Amino acid sequence: MPATESETAPAPIRWGILSTGGIAEKFTQDLATMPDAEVVAVGSRTLESATAFAERHAVPRAYGSWPELAADRELDVVYVATPQTGHAAATRLFLQAGVPVLCEKPFTLSEAEARPLVELARERKVFLMEAMWTYCNPVIRTMTELIADGAIGEVRAVHADFGLPGPFPPGHRLLDPARGGGALLDLGVYPVSLAHLVLGEPESVSAHGRLEGGVDVNTGMLLGYGSGAVAALTCSLYADTPLRAAVTGTAGRIEFPRGFFFPEEFVLHRPDREPEEFSGYRPGRTFVHQAAEVMRALRAGEKESPLVPLEGSLAVMRTLDRVRDAIGLRFPGEDAR
Repeated sequence: MPATESETAPAPIRWGILSTGGIAEKFTQDLATMPDAEVVAVGSRTLESATAFAERHAVPRAYGSWPELAADRELDVVYVATPQTGHAAATRLFLQAGVPVLCEKPFTLSEAEARPLVELARERKVFLMEAMWTYCNPVIRTMTELIADGAIGEVRAVHADFGLPGPFPPGHRLLDPARGGGALLDLGVYPVSLAHLVLGEPESVSAHGRLEGGVDVNTGMLLGYGSGAVAALTCSLYADTPLRAAVTGTAGRIEFPRGFFFPEEFVLHRPDREPEEFSGYRPGRTFVHQAAEVMRALRAGEKESPLVPLEGSLAVMRTLDRVRDAIGLRFPGEDAR
């Protein structure tokens, strides 16, 4: 007899959510659209916050501390959505408990914080992935396939910007050095990650930034590569920049419209040919693709994702460290490098 749908459909992956902020809300809403995902628990620093979140999203269990969520034996994976200053401690807690982790970007504040997490995940044989949604976007994946197939020849330049107009109210997390604020780690991580995806880790890093109140508010970066390629990148809390990106090669270029970090489309330009438009992303389901990649990897028994490899996340952190060194950005409690 043929198998019934219930016999062939995989059991839902059971998610825990750590933190109850805006990005946790959006991620949970997207998981609710996926038939093979189930949010079973949420944790926060206060039971009141966790309970309110659980009621809004019909989550069965709410915990008022991180260790309580980590002790939930019915979790298949946890999404760490705390501010970046909490990423290292939270991820370590869950890895030590044997719980796979999807950790929001930036992975941590520095490579020095990130590397022990990667080593712990590998030692414990527990899945770990940075939530760099850009890499899981189907349009970005199409771009990488085209580049690998030689559609634009040898890549010579990457241009990308990410700026928000502000002004931000006093106490906003982007202005708070105690929460790892500033343009670089929240916004600049996207241009830097795009450059890494296309060109790898740079040989040289130059940067100029303006610091105010202990955070960077306007930063420009120039990354150099042994091939002669360059990446010119900016991030800002001052200005509503175009939010566009372009990858230029010896035989053409790929241009992304506004919102390059999670695009719906791009245009391929090549000499003596009509521009070609590529699309394939359905708006409104921002987090679905990275969640699907995590669940695919878990079901396959993989300990890291080939789309968002851990060595790549460490390389991005090293580049961000070098930018921070160049502009003199330090967060509270950090020793000068």
